[in-house]
Amino acid sequence: MKLSWWKALGGFFLATLLSIPALAADTNTALPGTLNFIEGQASIQTQPLTTKSVGTAELQPGQTLTTQNGRAEVLLTPGVFLRLDRNSAVKMISPSLTNTEIQLDRGNAYVEVAEIHKQNNLVVKQDDATTQLVKTGLYGFSSEPDNVQVFKGEAHVTDGDQTVKVKGGRELNLNASGKLKAEKFDKDQAENGDFYAWSKLRSEYLSEASANAAQVYVTNGWTGPGWYWDPWYSGFTFVPGTGIAYSPFGWGFYSPAYLYGAGFGYGVPVYRGIYHRPWVGVHRPPVVGVHVFPHPPAGFRSGGFHGGIARPGGPHIGAHVGGFHR
Repeated sequence: MKLSWWKALGGFFLATLLSIPALAADTNTALPGTLNFIEGQASIQTQPLTTKSVGTAELQPGQTLTTQNGRAEVLLTPGVFLRLDRNSAVKMISPSLTNTEIQLDRGNAYVEVAEIHKQNNLVVKQDDATTQLVKTGLYGFSSEPDNVQVFKGEAHVTDGDQTVKVKGGRELNLNASGKLKAEKFDKDQAENGDFYAWSKLRSEYLSEASANAAQVYVTNGWTGPGWYWDPWYSGFTFVPGTGIAYSPFGWGFYSPAYLYGAGFGYGVPVYRGIYHRPWVGVHRPPVVGVHVFPHPPAGFRSGGFHGGIARPGGPHIGAHVGGFHR
C-alpha cells in the first residue's frame, strides 16, 4: 500500500510538471536596474509602479525610483539585490554590468550581495561619499544622517581625501566631524527592524525560487549563471554556474549542475539540509517532480508530507517549503 501511495503521488507531481509552460524564452533577460518586486506605492520618475511592472520596468541612467508607503526590490548584477525601504529614493547612475553605480537620495536601502567578481565595480553614492562593495555580504545605507552599515562583507568608503575600510559588524557615520572612523554597531538591534525582516524574507523567497528554477532550466534553456524568471514567484531569481551561492542571510542559490551532480537527477527535488528542522524531505516550491521511494524516507511522517508548498499568494500543496539554510 505504501508503494502504491508513493507512486500515485509521484504521478500527480509528474502531471504537474507536464503542465508547466516552456520557460526558455524568459532566461537571462534582466538587466541591472530591473524591478523585481514591489509592495505598496512606488514610482520611477512620475510613472506609478504596479505588480505588472515587475520584470519589465527598468531604472535607466538618471532615473529615480521612489517609494511612498511601499518597498521595492531591484536587480543589479547577477546575485546582487537592491532593496528600498518606505519613503526612500534611489537614482541609477550607471547600470553597466562592470560599472554598476546607484545613489541613495533619501531614506534607507539594503544591498544583498550573494556573488561578486573582481570585474564588478559595485558602488553606492551618498552625497559626496562613494562606497564600493568588494565582498559578498549585506550592506545597509541610510540618510539623515548619512550612514553605512556592513552586516557581513567589506566596503571601501571614500569621502573627499579619506578612504575607510569598513568590515562586517561595523558602520561609518559620514556626517561625523573630523577623521572618519568605522565603529562597531549593535547588530542584534539592527536585525530586529522591520525592514531587515522584510529583506530577509525576500531573500528566502528568492532561494526557494532558485531551487525551482535550477531544476526547470537544467533541461529547458539553462545558459549558465545569471538571472532566471520563475513564473511561480512572479520574478527573477539568481542561478549560479556551479555549486551553491549563499546569501548573507544564509539561504542558498542553486546551480543546476550542483543538483544534478549531487545525484538528484533532472526534475528530482530531493534536498538534504536543514530549514529549521533537521530532517530529510522534499523541498519544492512549486513541485515539478518527485523522487518516488519504496517507503517514506527518514523524517517523513507516516501521514505523508510534512508542511506544504507555498509561494507568495499561492496555496499550500503538500511538501516542505524553504531554502537550504546554512
